[in-house]
Amino acid sequence: MRKMRVNEAEIVISAVSKTQYPSDPIPEIALAGRSNVGKSSFINTMIQRKNLARTSGKPGKTQTLNFYIINKSFHFVDVPGYGYAKVSKAERTRWGKMMDEYFGEREQLVSAVLVVDLRHEPTDEDCMMYDYFKYHDLPVTIIATKMDKVKKGKRPAQKKLIREVLEVDEKDPLILFSAETSEGKDEAWKSLRSHLKM
Repeated sequence: MRKMRVNEAEIVISAVSKTQYPSDPIPEIALAGRSNVGKSSFINTMIQRKNLARTSGKPGKTQTLNFYIINKSFHFVDVPGYGYAKVSKAERTRWGKMMDEYFGEREQLVSAVLVVDLRHEPTDEDCMMYDYFKYHDLPVTIIATKMDKVKKGKRPAQKKLIREVLEVDEKDPLILFSAETSEGKDEAWKSLRSHLKM
């Protein structure tokens, strides 16, 4: 498989309900992760843009589904970060409804990406998010970010820990990734393209 080249990438809309979703019938990949886990950096590295996906100093800032169109052929859908304590109960309830509407009804959705931090054991919220994806019968690519901050000798053990804690389906790949060095980028694209049938 030849390397993925991203020639065009732009945000289409920040949506909060299905009335705002793009109408194109192209496939979509949803990306989720804890606030400040490096999800925006992952997206920017994958699409070779410095700041298309905004990296925020304030965790929990993204409260919408952000649709990015890539090469005019598919969407990345950036899901609001979770696990941030300062978000109110009302906002969490609204977030849940928005998620259920999107994941329960969106026919264009073909797979999901769960972004975790290689340095740490997955949180309860990470486990719930993975289970939520599997409940909706989605193939999941797990991206363990900040690989460059973990010594090479410790990476296999951390990878094993993440797979065990999340109870990862053996068909779902777990890819070590660094936004600093772009390591893992080609492997991530290979996994995503298999679901996009590209």
